[in-house]
This record gives sequence, structure tokens and C-alpha cells, in this order.
Amino acid sequence: MTSTRPDSILLIDDETDVLSAHGQSLQLAGFKVHAFSSAEAGLAAFSDSFDGIVVCDLRMPGMDGLELFRRVKEIDPDVPVILVSGHADIATAVNAVRQGAYDFLSKPFLPEQLVLTAQRALERRALTLEVRQLRDSRSDAVEGGPLYGNSSAITALRRTIAQVAEIDVDVLIEGETGTGKSLVAAMLHAQSNRSRRQMVTIDCGAIPDALLDEELFGVAQGAYPAAYKTRIGRLELANKSTLFLDAIDAAPMKVQQKLHRALEVREVTPLGANQSRPFDARIVAASSTQLTERVQEGSFFPTLLFRLNSLTLKIPPLRQRREDIPLLYGLFLDQAAKRFGRKPSALTPEVYRYLRSYDWPGNVRELQNFAEQNVLGLWDGKLASPRAEPVPAADSLKARVAEFEKAFIEQTLQEVGGDIQTAIASLGLPRKTFYDKVKRLNIALNDFRSRP
Repeated sequence: MTSTRPDSILLIDDETDVLSAHGQSLQLAGFKVHAFSSAEAGLAAFSDSFDGIVVCDLRMPGMDGLELFRRVKEIDPDVPVILVSGHADIATAVNAVRQGAYDFLSKPFLPEQLVLTAQRALERRALTLEVRQLRDSRSDAVEGGPLYGNSSAITALRRTIAQVAEIDVDVLIEGETGTGKSLVAAMLHAQSNRSRRQMVTIDCGAIPDALLDEELFGVAQGAYPAAYKTRIGRLELANKSTLFLDAIDAAPMKVQQKLHRALEVREVTPLGANQSRPFDARIVAASSTQLTERVQEGSFFPTLLFRLNSLTLKIPPLRQRREDIPLLYGLFLDQAAKRFGRKPSALTPEVYRYLRSYDWPGNVRELQNFAEQNVLGLWDGKLASPRAEPVPAADSLKARVAEFEKAFIEQTLQEVGGDIQTAIASLGLPRKTFYDKVKRLNIALNDFRSRP
């Protein structure tokens, strides 16, 4: 899924000079600015298709910024709104943030503060819009399961499966644990001309070495004292169908050598039997390790690899197809909600960040478990750090305002060489208010006075 990063800003202020100055700062930073001198005009230009953010003065004649904030939220609840307030309106602005405004800027503020806040809001907007697209695309995720996605790697893999499914050759599937190797095998069988018969599966890593030979090749009656009857092996059971050898890399060397001989002549000799019997099965083998490396290590029979890899399909791990992770999460979320009779948990920008930043060593299986944990309310958020941008609390807002005020006063003092009277006039503050702020913000006036 591709999306264009939003860069549009709806800027509203009734003071023409302020509107022009703020618009110029934002334009110089590379944003597209749509400037309006009244809330009514700005609201008329806003719609649910607007993909940017809103920056609005709080106190204006007619419709004020607070009413505009409420009106745009009715149209699009996810749009970030930044309110610009004077000192007397800080409490109102803080309350608006609690009601869903993205942030506020207290006058006076530096152009850099406006640009930085707008940049963060647009980043949040980009995440929100992508999450919205992901929600809308969930209904398309009906087939493919772990192979669902739009990345080039997974798209190419699905196309290859469709092309080779009807070609009656053996296939080797390589992929890390949890990537969906069994699903690929099932898709190959379902799309082949052998699909009329059920696919036969054997997990070579789950069966003890001593029994794997019997499971694959079968046992003739009387082969040993406990062999009371003939047992057909999986190779024969898969006649005219597909045999899926999962975890073939876990098979012992003796079984590998015997399997190679059986596949070479397409005949099987059960344990204790005197004659071999032909079988016609398509072999699909899967390995979570690179078999070429296992051959070099001496732990895999080289001629069996040559026999199996007539065609090799490699499944990419999730970390190599990150754009598919949110899509898969949405699919698994809906599946888990239906299975457990719960409502799907919210696919928030914070969860989205986590999905894209975590490496998912367990691949699709781990992602599916994560979705189930969220549906059941079992995930406590401690498995990773999504680096979310939480809505600021009141205490942090006060601290932010104090930092802004301190930076602005100190900059003014620096520009006037520490002249108190000039600084007070430039700031437009009463003398007592100025000294109250200097004391509260711990500003050392002597540090700004010009040295003789």
C-alpha cells in the first residue's frame, strides 16, 4: 500500500500580519498553506477529504477557534488541530487538548516552535490516514492468510505459486519459522491437478528418528514381532496426490539417503518387505534453514537436495516486508475477534508504530498471537516500545509553556544586551509580570547584561 505524506496546513487567524508571518514560516519549511482570516472561511474550505492539519487562533470575532475545533472534529474526528492562544487563554487551550486537540502554542512563540509542532502533527496525520486505509482494506483479506500483502516480495511469491502449481515437479520451500511454509504447500496442492485427493503431511521434526522411517516407507506384516499387520507409509498414501515433508532438515541422515533413493525411482520398499511398490506423489518439502549450508556442514544428503530443489520457493520474513505487517495484523485481528466472540481492538497509530518498528522474529505466527492477545486484552504493552506520541498531560503542557516562555524571554534579553526596560517594552509585559516570570522561570538577568 502506498500513500503520499500529507503536507497541507489550514491556517486561520483574524490578524492579517500574524496570518502572513505564520504562513510564510510554514511555507519556508516546505508546507502547503491554505490561509484564511476567519473561522467561517476556514471551515467552509474544510472537508472529510482534507488530508492535512488545522492551525487556528483561539480568540477571533464571530466563530472562535474552540468552536472551529469542535466543528472540524465532527467532520473528521482524527484531524490534528493546533490552537494558538494568548496567556489568558492557556487554561482553555489545555482543556481543548484534553478534549482531543493535538496541541497548543502560547503567544509569543518562535517560528521554529510552530514549524516543529506542525511537523509532528503532520506525522501523526500520516499515520492516522494510513491506519484508516488499513481498516478499509481488511475486507479484501479473504485468501492467502500469511501471504496476504502488497509488498513486491509477497506479490511475486503468490504469482510464482500460481504459475508452478500445475507443473508436476517437486518443490522445496525455504523460510524462517512462522513464515507460512505449510500454507504455501497447501496452496500448491489446492491449485494443482492433484487437488481431488487430500494432501498428505508429515512433520519430520515432530516424529522420533526411530519411527520416521516407518512413517514414510511403511512396515510389512511380520517385519518385527510387534508388526502384526502391514502399515502403509506416507509416500504410498500420497499416491496421485501431494506429500508435504515439513521440516525436512530435521530428518536423520539415514532417512534422507533412503528418501533420495525412493524419489529417484519413485518406488518405496516398506520395512521388512521383499518387493518395492511404485508410487506417484508430488513432493513438497519445507525447511527453516538453508539446505545448501546444511550440505556444506555435512548434515544434509547433497543428492537429496538436488532431487528436491527442482524448484525452490523462498518465503521472506516479516522484517523484509514491513509494509504488509499492518495489513496482516488487521486480518488476524478480525479473525481472532470472530473466533473469540470479541470486538476487534482499535488499530491505533500507536499500535501501528509498534507493528512497523518491531522485528517479529517469530514472523507471521508471532504476529497472529499478538493480534489474539490484543483481542483478549492480554497485551500490557510491555513487549516492545512503540515510541508513541501520547497526548500530553496537563503537567507536561505547563512545562512546555514554561520552556517556551523562558526561551523567548532569554532570546529577547540576548537581543537587547540585557537592557531590562527595552526587554519589557519589546515583550509587551507589565513590569511586575516580567519579574514574576524571571523568578518563576529561574532566568539569570546578569548573564545577559553587556560586559564593559
